[in-house]
Amino acid sequence: MQSSTRISASGYLSFTLHAHLPYVVHHGTWPHGLEWLHEAAAETYLPLLRMLRSLERDGIALRANLNLSPILLEQLAHPAFRAAFPPYVERKIVAAREDAAYFQQNGEPHFAETARFWEKFFGQALSDFESLGGDIVAGFRKAQEDGLIEIITCAATHGYFPLLGTDESILAQVQTGVETYERHLGRKPRGIWLPECAYRPAGLWNFPVIPDGSEKPWLPFARIGVEEALSRSGIDFFFVDTHLVEESVQFTPYDLRAGGAVGAAAALEIETGAPHRSLYRPYFAGGPSAQSRPVAIFPRDPRTGIQVWSGDSGYPGDSNYLDFHKKRWPGGHRYWQVTHAKIDMAFKTPYFPERAAARTRDHAEHFVSLVMEALQPSFGGPTPPVLSAPFDAELFGHWWFEGVLWLEQVARALAEKKLPVALCSGSEYLDKHPATGYLALEEGSWGKNGTNEVWLNPETRWTWRHIYPAEAAVREAAATTQWQGNPLGERILQQLCRELLLLESSDWQFLITTEAARDYAEERFLKHLESFRSVQLAWQTFLSDGAIAAEQETLLAEIEEQDSVFAAVNPALWAPRK
Repeated sequence: MQSSTRISASGYLSFTLHAHLPYVVHHGTWPHGLEWLHEAAAETYLPLLRMLRSLERDGIALRANLNLSPILLEQLAHPAFRAAFPPYVERKIVAAREDAAYFQQNGEPHFAETARFWEKFFGQALSDFESLGGDIVAGFRKAQEDGLIEIITCAATHGYFPLLGTDESILAQVQTGVETYERHLGRKPRGIWLPECAYRPAGLWNFPVIPDGSEKPWLPFARIGVEEALSRSGIDFFFVDTHLVEESVQFTPYDLRAGGAVGAAAALEIETGAPHRSLYRPYFAGGPSAQSRPVAIFPRDPRTGIQVWSGDSGYPGDSNYLDFHKKRWPGGHRYWQVTHAKIDMAFKTPYFPERAAARTRDHAEHFVSLVMEALQPSFGGPTPPVLSAPFDAELFGHWWFEGVLWLEQVARALAEKKLPVALCSGSEYLDKHPATGYLALEEGSWGKNGTNEVWLNPETRWTWRHIYPAEAAVREAAATTQWQGNPLGERILQQLCRELLLLESSDWQFLITTEAARDYAEERFLKHLESFRSVQLAWQTFLSDGAIAAEQETLLAEIEEQDSVFAAVNPALWAPRK
């Protein structure tokens, strides 16, 4: 393929797309719940597969790292989603037809044409889904087997590592993610996306809140670093935000997406374009596991990132692109362009799909020029530089409708211009150019100010007060022998582990802090806490009686049905480490 990794390349561009949604199956439909998964599948995941095959027909491969989070894999494969998605798409098609008839009748031919655009778009989604036999995961698995992408893994439910209260919880999040990946994709993952790109080194750790049921803080204790948990599960590489490698760069993707100002140092970097070679190479994460089985890190490039993340100064804010917020009800289709990021909704102007598509080519060429500017100063060195460009996958297609086409245009531009820069995945780069040198990283994330504050603040502290006792209870239960070889005991403990994993999802704190869906997030957290406590009572009854009451078994079955993920979850993963 034209864009295959070349030994002769002077530098490399490595996209990473992080595809993740919290567990929504059996937990609501609209406006929050399963509708989120339907939207992401129709607007991001299926278009990504189409784009990969479109490139393949011309001998081009994107070779991106694509993270399909374990909980997303479980949902895409879930019978409930696979049954509900076609009716959802059919409703969107019907709505588009009704819109077209309305606009035509009211003398608005352009809007009617755009409605037919939506009918075709969702018709294609339904056709693609049916051609895959309803198995989107199989489509990505085949794309990986064909060398178009490298699929990496994530924590099982996107638990926020720096704040989880036991090493066993982090190890279980990672290993459950690895095992889920193997079950769905038929091989072992080499890379991982750390939830929120959040890292914590080894060292003494203090509980940031007083756990529920305790009158005083729990004692601090020595913790392993995140890289050791990854090393134990056979992971080769992960990604970190810029500031963890180069502290002078202070802005993060979430700052940009929110339209916030960037730090002075970051602004200087953007204006001058001064090369920071330290950002264009992998390192090994320093720590106790560094000498036995080190894990490589790829830093995020800030200068190209701002162009894709920012709705104000980046590509998604272009006036020609589809406006995300203004929709026509009841169908929910969008007929207006951005026009201007700060303009009132009433003054948004009509969307022209062909004009927007043309702009993706311009923006792709601009992006490629930025990549060349960033990497060129390091050409000719002992090791070719690599620019790591990580983004949320749902940014492409869902939030920025033209984003998937833009990715395709970047790949095509690189191939057509025959530039000395090749696309590659993390594993491909490391296999040819292993990491050298070690970095002792500080704690941090790609969240606001690069800290933990999005997930730990006055609005979310209460969630951690409940998570910590739950983690301790599961570790204590996993350390017992009563469940081993006992079908009922194993069944109860497995569900206890599932509820803990779902409690630990970082999405709840994120949605509370950003107020994107605060009520839903709080409701979901409390629901999983209630389920955890119900299963915990069943476990305690089992320990004392060797059996549980009929009503407990009925409730257990209901909870298992509602939260039916990670069928083969292994409670032994939570047992105290040796």
